[in-house]
Amino acid sequence: MEQSFNKINSVEGSLSIPGDKSISHRSVMFSSMAEGESVIHNLGNGEDVKSTVSCFNAMGVEFEEKNKSLFVKGKGYKNLIKPDVPLFAGNSGTTTRLMTGILINQEFDSIITGDESLSLRPMKRVIDPLTLMGGIIKSSDDGTLPLGILGSQSIIPIDYELPLASAQVKSAVLLAGLHLDGTTSVIEKNTTRDHTERMLGLNIIREEGKKIIHVSKNDYPSRNEYFVPGDISTAAFFIPLALLTKKSELRLTNVSLNESRTGIITIFKMMGGNIEFDNIKTNTGEVSGDLIIKSSTLRNIDIPADIIPNIIDEIPVLAVAGILSEGKFSVRHADELRGKESDRIKAVCFNLKHLGLNVTEFEDGFEFDGTITNNSPIFESFNDHRIAMSFGILSLLLFNGGKVNNFNSVSISNPDFIEQLKIISR
Repeated sequence: MEQSFNKINSVEGSLSIPGDKSISHRSVMFSSMAEGESVIHNLGNGEDVKSTVSCFNAMGVEFEEKNKSLFVKGKGYKNLIKPDVPLFAGNSGTTTRLMTGILINQEFDSIITGDESLSLRPMKRVIDPLTLMGGIIKSSDDGTLPLGILGSQSIIPIDYELPLASAQVKSAVLLAGLHLDGTTSVIEKNTTRDHTERMLGLNIIREEGKKIIHVSKNDYPSRNEYFVPGDISTAAFFIPLALLTKKSELRLTNVSLNESRTGIITIFKMMGGNIEFDNIKTNTGEVSGDLIIKSSTLRNIDIPADIIPNIIDEIPVLAVAGILSEGKFSVRHADELRGKESDRIKAVCFNLKHLGLNVTEFEDGFEFDGTITNNSPIFESFNDHRIAMSFGILSLLLFNGGKVNNFNSVSISNPDFIEQLKIISR
């Protein structure tokens, strides 16, 4: 589907953001693992979260939607049921990698499959540590889907230092460790999203610049009530739209302000963005609040390497903001972008070159400057929801607007994106 966008004059009003995808995945998983009924409020409505619900439903977990909340009848400790067919994770890497940590402890064998895009994404990063724990996981020769997971009674706790900054790898090991009497420790040198340890209330020690997270069966989830704040990665698309449009002011309500996710706000403020916080509160260990964004003049900055894991999903839209900001834009240490739904470094660079900008692509990032010479751009989404939304936002800021091919991929994370734009655009 090709989506056309016309230039807007200003942004104003208030917008409620769909539930955070990372927290939604974990709420569904923890509720499914727990014994008894849990309830999840403001669950994310994207296809990725639906994939997680579908997989656990196939393993005997009952779900019922009532009054815009999801009620979950969990199966309890090691009590999931063998699915009749392979578990289909759709496009969701989070579903696949985290669920693998749960499945190696079950008393049945299982298979995880995914769509064409997910089937190309690297799984060895979770297979390696879970194999160290005694898991038996079969994959393609390239370490990709499908995954064949043998149920095991011989999983053991380990001490594991993450070789790369990855919240998904960390969480896969922690979820495996939840099933064990002994203590599993995960050590990370670079901060990653901390939703798993925060929502489970895990014991954390910091020493010599490292974060050490401990987990055991004592931390196994019980039934709970989860309040999912708005997804800051989704909010990130609307922030530069308001910052870069004259005479604009936008309030984004109940957005996740988890400090392992707010790097994008930090960067925009360092660039000169006028962003304020309001109505801050805490539920289920997660901080949320309102963002108030006002028109600003932005200037590109040197992006600190240590913040990259915190903003990895937001780099495409940050690059879009960089096009309309003063100075040269540059990002490095972001090679993780190449293993997302698309090779996002290549995808962003392709679209930047399409605009006529001077672009240099690196293995771990890119930089660009110059003036837009293509005034009627048709961007490629590469079937990647974040690329599609990023260049949709850019199109709204260009004098002649623009178009994005294969825009329907936005349903992965925010199927209401176009309707939300209509609410706030003037």
